[in-house]
Amino acid sequence: MNIIEGGITAATGFLANGIACGLKKRKKDLALVVSEQPCTFAGSFTTNLVKAAPVLWDQALVKSQETVKAILINSGNANACTGEQGSKDTKAMASLAAQSLTKKQHPTTTNEVLVCSTGVIGVPLPMEIVEKGIALITKNLKTGREAALEAAQAICTTDTFTKEVAVDFMVGNKAVHIGGMAKGSGMIHPNMATMLSFITTDATVSKQSLQALLGESVVDSYNMISVDGDTSTNDTVLVLANGMSGSPMIDEVSPDWDSFKEAFLFVHTSLAKAIVRDGEGAGKFIEVTVTGAMDKASAQALARSVVSSNLVKAAFFGSDANWGRILCAMGYSGAAFDPDTVALSFKSEKGSIQVLSAGQPLAFDERRAKSILLEREVEVHAKVGDGLGSGTAWGCDLSYEYVRINGDYRS
Repeated sequence: MNIIEGGITAATGFLANGIACGLKKRKKDLALVVSEQPCTFAGSFTTNLVKAAPVLWDQALVKSQETVKAILINSGNANACTGEQGSKDTKAMASLAAQSLTKKQHPTTTNEVLVCSTGVIGVPLPMEIVEKGIALITKNLKTGREAALEAAQAICTTDTFTKEVAVDFMVGNKAVHIGGMAKGSGMIHPNMATMLSFITTDATVSKQSLQALLGESVVDSYNMISVDGDTSTNDTVLVLANGMSGSPMIDEVSPDWDSFKEAFLFVHTSLAKAIVRDGEGAGKFIEVTVTGAMDKASAQALARSVVSSNLVKAAFFGSDANWGRILCAMGYSGAAFDPDTVALSFKSEKGSIQVLSAGQPLAFDERRAKSILLEREVEVHAKVGDGLGSGTAWGCDLSYEYVRINGDYRS
């Protein structure tokens, strides 16, 4: 696997565009991704009982459609908690996109267009603006780096940078590409952390295999991040595969399946970590690794609990080696472990320092610990026993800036 320059258009046959249609002030707010050929596809969605209208639309398509052609995404308005009108507007967006694409020599039906929205909750979409935007965005669809970047910019809300990744690898004698883009900065919490993620590949993969692999990958990527403890109404991950690499069909029994799986997980994990690095108001990226647990699920639960704790986040904001908060968060994670066996340490570019051994506090140099925790990226290592279970979660600190951003989000 090679990490390459690119994003959502890195895979053969995918075109994109991103424009400012007027949903946001002076910023891009509408993105479109289109495949030249029908795509098998898969989706994973928010676990919040309150689901935005586009989430319900996409979930229905995942159940009923074998292939799709496009994804239309708007930012600035979540189209969530908007009642029956929200559902009508979502279908209208898909229909308008399909009509416009068909006119531009990309024959598409309404049910071949996935729709995603992100932004303010509880405000109806200004459809006259959206309609004009859809007519405009289909005029300049293109491949290449610029198109990918424009689309990635258009899906951002409070993000401070775009999140893109691309890789290539060989399947038989054919080069296969996977590219992606994501948005997310706040309202990020395990069990689909507001975040959107879009992945394209020119591999040939069945819908069933793609959906199963996405389900596995979400567990180890997006479900292992937390910024603020809020699970959004709009969380969506969509994967499209158009087979235009000409590679043989890949499934769970193919000799190249492991290579595809490795690259697929790498793309999702890279985007998930980028979301945390851009956490609203965040100054630190925190990686928590738990080893020695009874099983993988226990280790992941322990690691997630630590990165989700507001007290732990606040301690990292102050570069305070307050390890008691970490042990406390592990204790209420719901995972079984023996506190008397736990070892804890901190690590960054400035070095490492152990603060707990076999459940007993160690005397340590507070100034050295502070220097280690002052770094922008900090690791926490927790060994909880002699089991084979391990897991890693990613989070960020909690700052004054987070409160400022969310105190006037609508204005």
